[in-house]
Amino acid sequence: MSSSISFKKFELPPLPYKVDALEPYISKDIIDVHYNGHHKGYVTGANTFMERFNKVIKGELQSGQYDVQGLMRGIVFNINGHKLHALYWDNMAPAGKGGGQPGGALADLIVKQYGSYDRFKQVFTETANSLPGTGWTVLYYDTENGNLEIMTFENHFMNHIAELPILLILDEFEHAYYLQYKNKRADYVTNWWNVVNWDYAEKKLQKYLK
Repeated sequence: MSSSISFKKFELPPLPYKVDALEPYISKDIIDVHYNGHHKGYVTGANTFMERFNKVIKGELQSGQYDVQGLMRGIVFNINGHKLHALYWDNMAPAGKGGGQPGGALADLIVKQYGSYDRFKQVFTETANSLPGTGWTVLYYDTENGNLEIMTFENHFMNHIAELPILLILDEFEHAYYLQYKNKRADYVTNWWNVVNWDYAEKKLQKYLK
């Protein structure tokens, strides 16, 4: 088998703003550790697991020399960790650019399906606060029927709905808030609304509207 067989490596995308840009709602220290520590770690982990998987494909590791179940779990955990964090950074913006309320087609859909923005925000917040342990709260756009669907998923992979694009995403791992908010996750969720990048969410929705 050709020794040139390989997968392209994942890369840490640049942070779309300075590390202190989301203060006072999310501190510089949190962004620094979160981005340069955790997100970078997922990129490194994804490349490490994919390199090992590549050795399996090329026959450099024989049956019994690797745990395929563990390998697959490591691949999914790290790749998803990387991709979800990339969405998370883009889904926030500094004060003045982030926060407020959405406009455009997204605002219209929210009002149509949730009655009002305030009701949508309340339901999304309640959902986020209901998440057991660590994970994410997201707003999907269902391309099958046009629904805006709120979902939590635990860790980096459980309860994820296949094929649905994520318009809005909230990281609820402790590393996203603990340095600043300690165990008061609900306060972090409340303050996160001040940095939501609605323009990003609207542009993403527009890609899927028919």
